[in-house]
Amino acid sequence: MTNHWRDIKNADVIFIAGANPAEAHPVGFQWFMRAKLDPTKGTGKGGGAKIIHVDPRFSRTSAVADHYLRTRTGTDVALFGGLMSYVLNNNKFHDEYVKNYTNASVPRQ
Repeated sequence: MTNHWRDIKNADVIFIAGANPAEAHPVGFQWFMRAKLDPTKGTGKGGGAKIIHVDPRFSRTSAVADHYLRTRTGTDVALFGGLMSYVLNNNKFHDEYVKNYTNASVPRQ
């Protein structure tokens, strides 16, 4: 994470993988909860940001998440590979951003 904790309050969807910020960062976790409880945030009609928690262990973060995905230890590479495959195969990325602000558009040799 390179931005400030306060930016999380502006999120519509919060994806947490392999971390437990509710216990490890209780002061910072207030921003997750502000987004979750804000009726102007969220996907579709709003109703609060959705929290998705991916972790092998159920924790306090899992308890407040809208979706909890229990993974087996060591399967995170397969999970992220599947997410990347879905995004690329279904064109679910911001093409202009990728071309102008990342090195993904640079031809490989």
